[in-house]
Amino acid sequence: MTHFDRSVFSRRQALGLMAACGVSLSTRTMTAQAAAKRSGERPKSLITLWMNGGMSQLETWDPHPGTTSGGETKGTATTVKGLEISDFLPQMAEQMDKVTLIRSMTSLEGDHARGSAFVKTGYRLEPTLVYPALGAIAAYELPDKGVEIPSHVTLGADNNFPRGGYLGNEWDAFRVFNPGRSMTNMKASVSENRMAQRRKGLDFLGEQFTRNRPSADRETLHSETIQRALKMMSSEQLKAFQIDEESAAVKSAYGDTRFGRGCLVARRLVETGVRAVEVCLNGFDTHIDNHNGQKTQADILDPAFATLLQELEQRDLLDSTVVLCISEFGRTPRINAAGGRDHYPNWFSAVVAGGGFQRGLVLGETPGDVSAATTEDRAKRPKPVDPVTVPDLYATIMYSMGIPWEEEFVTPIGRPITYCSGQPMARLLQDDIARSVSSVH
Repeated sequence: MTHFDRSVFSRRQALGLMAACGVSLSTRTMTAQAAAKRSGERPKSLITLWMNGGMSQLETWDPHPGTTSGGETKGTATTVKGLEISDFLPQMAEQMDKVTLIRSMTSLEGDHARGSAFVKTGYRLEPTLVYPALGAIAAYELPDKGVEIPSHVTLGADNNFPRGGYLGNEWDAFRVFNPGRSMTNMKASVSENRMAQRRKGLDFLGEQFTRNRPSADRETLHSETIQRALKMMSSEQLKAFQIDEESAAVKSAYGDTRFGRGCLVARRLVETGVRAVEVCLNGFDTHIDNHNGQKTQADILDPAFATLLQELEQRDLLDSTVVLCISEFGRTPRINAAGGRDHYPNWFSAVVAGGGFQRGLVLGETPGDVSAATTEDRAKRPKPVDPVTVPDLYATIMYSMGIPWEEEFVTPIGRPITYCSGQPMARLLQDDIARSVSSVH
């Protein structure tokens, strides 16, 4: 892995000069794709399972049964010795020997919009710059010319979808609102002859648009967007979005829910070569009746997540796919008067599997019964042991995927910025990759 030196002033000057001239590009000393080809490895993909609304760590990955803060949640043994997770996740309990569980994620953002922006990008929300989501960076840095469908996809998301940010709108995630069902506007509604006539008319209009507005065509990606759309509409790879050919047993294993179908489609997409897929599960904002609300969502998550890991392993795709399950923050140890839990960025949990991450690792821990803590007093707020920041986790994911996390990118307004402000954590990675992390620091 090439180490990118951010202190080289002459390089920064050159990039600034190019930006001043209207050139925005990422200067790579060696692309991750080239490195993968050289080593004979399959380029890695990323599947993010986005738990929208603030998944409670206490009802999922970090239960504290028998305590006031733990509430009614019970623990269940897992395939990792000594590790218990919530009894809401019995199928995932059988898969924990495949994953890295981080119980000490920490953030400073307790608002949904700000928390989501931070966890999706690794950077806090600011008014002057839109940062690209982790998936957008992966798609940008690991292109595959053989993929004719979008390389960055979100399944089941609302308006809070992953953006391309300063990389450009073309790296926004392609949105599929009801995965596994019919995709609208993907097939022509007229005969082939009529479609050919329409394309001729569209080509004529495109030529006129380009002739009179050459700069606008470049800036809006007008011609490129049309050509990519037409290519996708005629591609056999569109079948990756469909699950009709999957067996009834497989579809049942994932669960007949929007999220379950989304996880199945995600497996099909990475199998096709798509670089980054997000699958969204809404409904975790449980300020009222938290216990039952979290159980309802866990019942959807559990079979889909467990089956996804099993299928990726069986198809020899887990080592080349990073699977990340994360939320914008956690829920408070204190149960409120309405039986709910409120927003809590102080600590929460994340699960990472595949892509060179350790198997059966549990990192960090949270205090036991802390529901009576005076949370208004920062000095008295309990803290997790061995905290992990979002930027450090994302630097580790980028490193494991072969993405230059320290790469300095000059934005369209001439601002130099790195993909990630964190540093890779060698202890999260398997030994051979961890040694290479140590060699560059």
